[in-house]
Amino acid sequence: MTCLDLWCRAGSFTEVATEEGLAHFLEHMVFKGSRFLAEGQFDLEIEALGGSSNAATGFDDVHFYVLVPTKVVPQALELLLDLVLDPSLCPEAFSTEREVVLEEIAQYHDQPEEQIFQKLLRTCWGEHCYGRPILGFKESLQANTPEQMRGFHERLYKAENCCLAIAGSIPKEIEDLVENSRLAALPRINSQAITADGTQNLFFKKGRIELEIPRLESARLLMAWPISPAKEQSMVIGADIATSLLAEGRRSRLVQRLREDLKIVESIDMEITSLEKGGLIVLEACCLEEQLKPVEKEVQKTMQSFLYEAPSSKELERASQLVRNGFYFHLEAPGQVAGFAGSQALWGRSQNLLEPVKHISKWGSAELQQEILSLLQPETSCTLIARPQRQFK
Repeated sequence: MTCLDLWCRAGSFTEVATEEGLAHFLEHMVFKGSRFLAEGQFDLEIEALGGSSNAATGFDDVHFYVLVPTKVVPQALELLLDLVLDPSLCPEAFSTEREVVLEEIAQYHDQPEEQIFQKLLRTCWGEHCYGRPILGFKESLQANTPEQMRGFHERLYKAENCCLAIAGSIPKEIEDLVENSRLAALPRINSQAITADGTQNLFFKKGRIELEIPRLESARLLMAWPISPAKEQSMVIGADIATSLLAEGRRSRLVQRLREDLKIVESIDMEITSLEKGGLIVLEACCLEEQLKPVEKEVQKTMQSFLYEAPSSKELERASQLVRNGFYFHLEAPGQVAGFAGSQALWGRSQNLLEPVKHISKWGSAELQQEILSLLQPETSCTLIARPQRQFK
């Protein structure tokens, strides 16, 4: 099998005012047909070839991919490029699909956990495009037109902004296929083109907010800290080791202390959001409302301990191995390889697939304490406390 994964720097960070949500909406509209493919024909053709397809829109980029038998790569490549680079964006499909996206937004607003996380992003990053939902806003989408979407597509789907990643079994003639495809004929970006909101500088805002959320089942403690942009791979790897040490598995510090020993949380974990302009480490603890203060106190105590003491070599070895294993396990299938290679190449980080793993060895206990763990302090965080909304008769 072969994965063809077409990436473009056309995520939500490229949207200018009044375009909020257009990147994701365009992802939907691409599958509604092209100049040469009727609505639904692309899926039927790919399935007839024995393959499957999908797409995803993020803050920084969007990608469209197919997984097909190697012998049909020429046909699949032509279908994929035709669909993505020349979408029809017909008004009838536009109106229908907008309702689908608006329903997605309504469902998103109906999920308390999603609303909490979005509030955290908004608090951390303010008016920056990273602080708004990738789905956009109802008002912007209702005002969008096919002409506006076509302008968005023409502005961004240009040579410098696109990258094709191919993984799995590679046909011998693949270079000729790509060189003679419409991808190679894409126009270049006009130097006078409108710049996007994504050029804004990203500023992290620390602070504290408390909310009551309707239909929230468990109380939440969220704490966020800024991390380096994705291009600073060594720092991102260090952050990954730190979060694994703190909250991955029963032997991690926070899970061991708060869930296993004290039994005051239902769950506690830490995740990294790594983006091109900057990122976040986010801690989330779920607990009973009456346990919020003890939970926060214990989290603070754990974080403050790194001001005076580095993690043990045993802790570091375990966390480093978890990061190494996770990286290897996420490169097992052609789609995973194409996704990683495509996103890296799109942003100018073409490299050996295993190159990032080399950064793990940089992080000794002292380095991890000084450069990452000692910075994850309560006073430097954006903290959000979410309680279930009280019901009044």
